[in-house]
Amino acid sequence: MSDVKAKIETILNDNKVVLFMKGTQQFPMCGFSARACAILQDLGTKFHDVNVLDDEAIRQGIKEYGNWPTIPQLYINKQLVGGSDIMMEMYQSGELQELLK
Repeated sequence: MSDVKAKIETILNDNKVVLFMKGTQQFPMCGFSARACAILQDLGTKFHDVNVLDDEAIRQGIKEYGNWPTIPQLYINKQLVGGSDIMMEMYQSGELQELLK
């Protein structure tokens, strides 16, 4: 297992809800990451953020790990949920709230 994959798995094992994003919860660095944060914050969800701009290996590694080409990426209980568009659809339908229970 690569060091990057091991690091990603440690993050996912240590946190129920993880958002791999550009920037941080307090300072998102792109509109999609900002929307993803806003959805989780609106639901009152505590989540761990990983700023992919701080680590190029993580930025590329998470795309390979989840076989998902874009950032942000939301993981709940170590399972990839998707990016901000999918999060918005799931939020509007109530599916995201169910997953976070």
